[in-house]
Amino acid sequence: MEFQKTVRDISFAEKVRIFSYDYLKCCTYISKFTSPKYLFTKKLFSRLIGISQVLEDFLDFHGAKNSKDWYFYRELTAAVRHLSLGGYSQTHILNRVGFYGLSDIKPFEKEGTATFYFFRKTLMKLAPVILDEARRLNIPVPDENYDMDDFPGIITSEMLDYDIDDIDKDLQKKNIVKIASEFLSIAANFEPIGFYEPYELKEILEIVPSKVNEVEMRRFEMLVHNLQSSFDTYVIHGGYRFGNRKLKDLRGFFSVVFHLLQMIGRLLHFYERHLHEAGYKDIYKQVQDQLLSLINPEELLDRTINYGLYYVCHFLTTGKELAQEILNENIDRTFITVGVPVKLGFHSRPSLLVAKTVQHYGGQVELCVGEDRFDASSVLDIQWAGGKIQKENITKVTFEGDTRALKDIEILASVNYGEDTMGKGIPLPNELNYLR
Repeated sequence: MEFQKTVRDISFAEKVRIFSYDYLKCCTYISKFTSPKYLFTKKLFSRLIGISQVLEDFLDFHGAKNSKDWYFYRELTAAVRHLSLGGYSQTHILNRVGFYGLSDIKPFEKEGTATFYFFRKTLMKLAPVILDEARRLNIPVPDENYDMDDFPGIITSEMLDYDIDDIDKDLQKKNIVKIASEFLSIAANFEPIGFYEPYELKEILEIVPSKVNEVEMRRFEMLVHNLQSSFDTYVIHGGYRFGNRKLKDLRGFFSVVFHLLQMIGRLLHFYERHLHEAGYKDIYKQVQDQLLSLINPEELLDRTINYGLYYVCHFLTTGKELAQEILNENIDRTFITVGVPVKLGFHSRPSLLVAKTVQHYGGQVELCVGEDRFDASSVLDIQWAGGKIQKENITKVTFEGDTRALKDIEILASVNYGEDTMGKGIPLPNELNYLR
């Protein structure tokens, strides 16, 4: 109890000096850089993240958001934290890109380097302003300075011995199927947000934040993070160099997507919270104008959308082929024989429900009619098969492929593919909730 009392008796002025010390020391170090080519390493970003987080929490606890004197210092601290978090993710991507197993990465590396320069030059612009604001608030600026040796990069020319076997784990096949299916599902759910040509600023402002925003990007970030965690827990522990190449290349796709989404989330948070809407009070607008003079919102949005979001779309799309290949190599296969939809055959409703069932699981399924085979994930293919079935007066057909999908197609067939004999829709069983 005596210790608690002593700690609480320290004045605000003394505590803000303590909590600002390493932060301002870093700002002094960065303010001496003369070019964005100076090293901003993961260790430097990590230090900035930690010290700005603690300082921001301290300032918020003492009401800096409601203080005209302290609000700008608090907002600068938030800017450093979010830019450093984004910079850390981007540094990780550039360090690891050679290990992801991605093809044609030169354009990606070029855009990634430009994004990294954005983080560097913006932090360099902020540093002297933060030091001036600290002096205005009578916060002592440390005489000590960091040296480049204090923030080495993580990469060396040496590699440790690879002496732990990278073997497949128990029940790996089942988990591979689950992970590949989830990757395909995430890619499909991301398609409405996707784009394949850079946006002009006007187009970016039309989608941010109404369609593309922090909440939506964080949702996808969590889905991809869970996917990566499942892979590392249940499929492969080891690193890049050995083991199943296809599986590790698939991990490369969702790993780079995850880190891009991390960066996007931080930049969107900062834009939406600190640059987009200032609020109605004059001090908020004044501080926003000061931040806008230091952090170019157009460049921030360009890097967020035309680099980050663009390549999330690109890698989700290009990764689908590999995920589909891995899935089809590992699914359990069987066949079922079921009846044709009574009266109206495979017209649009039953064809759509069958196709959506197959698409839900992602594995290969074929509809077999005599010697002919049709892709059961395609509504058009099923309807083509329906024409042959009707012409030849066939009453039963065979589906071959992914056991998971066939189980649900069997349930679907048991309720006449979701319609009565007049073609009117009927309720589907609970097992088929995803089709509703």
